[in-house]
Amino acid sequence: MEIDRRAPGSQDADQLLAAADRAGDPLRAARLVAEAFVAVSRTADPATLPPMVRRLAELRARSAAPQVEFLYHAVTCAVAARTGRRLTRRDPDEALRLFTAARLHDDPLYVECAMIATLSAMRPDQVRPRFAHLVEPWLAPGSPESPTRPELPARSEPSGTVQPAAAPQPADAADLARRARLTTMLGMGDAWSGELLRGRDTLRRAHRYAVAAGRLDLQAEIVSWLAKCEALCGDLAESRRRLTEARLLAARSGSAWVGLHIAECAAALHLAGGDTDAWAGVVGRLVDSAVGANSGLVFEHRWELATHHALGGDAAAAQAVLAAIPDPPLDWPGAPALPAWRAWIAAPADPAAMAWLEQALTGLNRPVERLSRARLAWLLGAQHARAGRRADAIRLLELASSEYAATGAAGLLARVAVDLHLVTDAPVPTDGTGPGGDGTAESRATLTVTERRVAAAVADGLSNHEVARRLGVSTKTVEFHLGNIYRKLGVRNRTELVRRLLR
Repeated sequence: MEIDRRAPGSQDADQLLAAADRAGDPLRAARLVAEAFVAVSRTADPATLPPMVRRLAELRARSAAPQVEFLYHAVTCAVAARTGRRLTRRDPDEALRLFTAARLHDDPLYVECAMIATLSAMRPDQVRPRFAHLVEPWLAPGSPESPTRPELPARSEPSGTVQPAAAPQPADAADLARRARLTTMLGMGDAWSGELLRGRDTLRRAHRYAVAAGRLDLQAEIVSWLAKCEALCGDLAESRRRLTEARLLAARSGSAWVGLHIAECAAALHLAGGDTDAWAGVVGRLVDSAVGANSGLVFEHRWELATHHALGGDAAAAQAVLAAIPDPPLDWPGAPALPAWRAWIAAPADPAAMAWLEQALTGLNRPVERLSRARLAWLLGAQHARAGRRADAIRLLELASSEYAATGAAGLLARVAVDLHLVTDAPVPTDGTGPGGDGTAESRATLTVTERRVAAAVADGLSNHEVARRLGVSTKTVEFHLGNIYRKLGVRNRTELVRRLLR
């Protein structure tokens, strides 16, 4: 793959668009507009992106070149995703058809736009199979810290002349920025498809390229996704560090895109950490701002928040959340289960509604739906546990555990393990060695069934009042059981209790 030395930083977008206005050749002008889009896509307000589509539409009308047609469709679907408009399949399908038919695989700009189109079409599982063999040979020479340009194959120019192969040479900041963007998309495709560990490793590699390039906007995006991956993978301390870093980088680079999506990463951290109140607050923010429109999560966020309200006994709030948006097309991630999920939200204690949703899980069989399938199994299993249906609870919680283990989501697996441990009636082992433990027989006692239920509710992030409402007892009763739990497990507060249960 040839490396484009002119690959710009975001500060060059205005100059690129001005050069596109001056360019007499529609193909050259279209390439400049596409480069400008790539340059600003991580920092621009989404509302500023549609004019680029209009520019490409005008150039498309002046040229029959397949490259122009390809760039128009690729950028159009990306802008639709970024601006929250419902995406039609025509633009990404046509872009990818032209990418193949016109043999555009040896040009880094076209490869990058094709990868963007694939992700915008919510087909992350196709990114690595379709593009890694094009990208990886170019990334291989040197390292992110001291890279070199690879020796490139000869390629034909539009005029038909053949340029000789280029010799390896040191990479510049523009090369490194391009490498960072391409590697980021490989990592995002992996993680989004349920290959969290591979995605995290690839994003770390992309981050090294972005640091070497000196591009704060690229670092902000990559670090924000790393914060989410680290939380899902179970390294909560690293996730918190990454989240703080992402916020700072977004502010320093003026990245509107990253600034808007940091909340999505924070939600993953709160969920993995068991802070239900914080998680619900952040998801409410995501719903209000329609974050996730480009990934299909705009629907899942609403259904998650509605479920939280329904299980908490606030049916009116749950229905208000769902009333604001219709079900998505059936080809969207998670869509096959959403009608059944909606029915369960309307009747969270109804075994028939729960059975329908469990049956609908079999329709979530694409790689992009693996984490959603695990999450729904977890929610259903926990609700069966609260209703005392142990066999159903264990079956679904084991399903969630298997799915999370297969995707590398150790952070969420740990949360499910708490619910599963409590519902199986296995005694919580204690050895009196925790804070406050005295090693006596009393401190080594096991928790009663009621105490396990209280502990599970606390692990879910509920307050004493919410625990009391869930179990149908008084707040004083909850406080009494918590005192016994703390004494038996040798802990002093809720935080230590959750850590003790997660061992």
